[in-house]
Amino acid sequence: MKKHDQQFAIDAIKKKLVGKRLKYDEIFSIMDEIAREKLSPVLTTYFAAAGFVTGFSDEELYFLTKAMIETGPKLKFKGIVADKHSAGGVAGTRTTMIIVPIIAAAGFTIPKTSSRAITSPSGTADTMEVVSPVTFTIPQIQHIVEKTGGCIVWGGHMGLAPADDILIQVERPLAFESYDKIIVSVMAKKVASGANHIIIDLPVGPTMKIQHFKDAEMIAKKFEMLAKQFKVKMIFDINEARQNAGRGIGPVLEARDVFQVLEQLPERPLALESKALRLAGKLLTLCYSDMKGKNNIDGEEVAKEILTSGKALTKMREIIKAQGGHPDVTSSKLLPAKEKYEIKAAKKGMISSMNNREISVICKVLGCPIDKRAGMFLNRKLEEKVDKGDILATLYSSDKYQLKEAIETLKVMPVYSVE
Repeated sequence: MKKHDQQFAIDAIKKKLVGKRLKYDEIFSIMDEIAREKLSPVLTTYFAAAGFVTGFSDEELYFLTKAMIETGPKLKFKGIVADKHSAGGVAGTRTTMIIVPIIAAAGFTIPKTSSRAITSPSGTADTMEVVSPVTFTIPQIQHIVEKTGGCIVWGGHMGLAPADDILIQVERPLAFESYDKIIVSVMAKKVASGANHIIIDLPVGPTMKIQHFKDAEMIAKKFEMLAKQFKVKMIFDINEARQNAGRGIGPVLEARDVFQVLEQLPERPLALESKALRLAGKLLTLCYSDMKGKNNIDGEEVAKEILTSGKALTKMREIIKAQGGHPDVTSSKLLPAKEKYEIKAAKKGMISSMNNREISVICKVLGCPIDKRAGMFLNRKLEEKVDKGDILATLYSSDKYQLKEAIETLKVMPVYSVE
């Protein structure tokens, strides 16, 4: 692709701002300038805002994804390469750290590159960082994956689709991502990481990133269109999400949830386990469908056996060790911060709603994700009966002033509704 000067990229941004469609050389020029950090943050923000307001045509989405991939390095693996992505926005639903060891233990390659928090209190990379480093170069990742079959690393350091990481930075202060931007971001990262069998988790709910099923179906169609262009096999899990699957929100509390599931403890969050097994099962079925003599295997049965037998826990410890972490970590060692406050029920009744958005805001006030031990533990969930004075949730922070501020914020942002 011929290199253009910066003015060419600026003219293309102006064109997008007034709602006109861009050609591939114009989009490549913008991505190239952003990736090489030649475009100022102001101009980059203008482009992000233009995309958010006017959206992109299917052709522009393909051009954007292709340009993001072409302006950065790529991972290369042989054969079936699995991956999973969630549209996200659901606090405390850390399925990736359960799915990756299951898929790797089944013998498939799964080089999982994850993001840090954008709109939620903790991203997968923030949570994984509790138990091991997540920042690696591409050769290091190739080595980890060749050794263990999988990894859970921060994608932002690797430079895969580098323009995307810079766009995420300008979007973070407003905590917005357009659906088009999510689609492009995911596809660029997945193709650049060598994935060719992917499951996309699309949670839908009134306080989630995707609020309507028709939007989830539209997103799935756009993903399918791009998957065909890049010759990738893709399936979807469009699901209703009225509450958080896990009980812990915040890096340490989410990591504890994950290890309780991997260790198969009686107190493990069963909704998180169930969702992880469903997604891992669908992904395994997709992978097996391309293997001679194995295309009738029930992926969910395989996933369940790997989890209940302890193979997933063993594989997770292998991955943690290969990433330079502490393979002997257990859920009992993952302790939240000492400063705490209990949210109590003001009356007797049943929990009728939980607000995921407000949970995220409160957890950020508590210090998430920078304070790894900060967060919220959901003692009670939807449709549970409570008496006056029962503990609904427990807040944690390493800073007593941040805890105090979170308690004040709760007065205008009540997380639970009891009817």
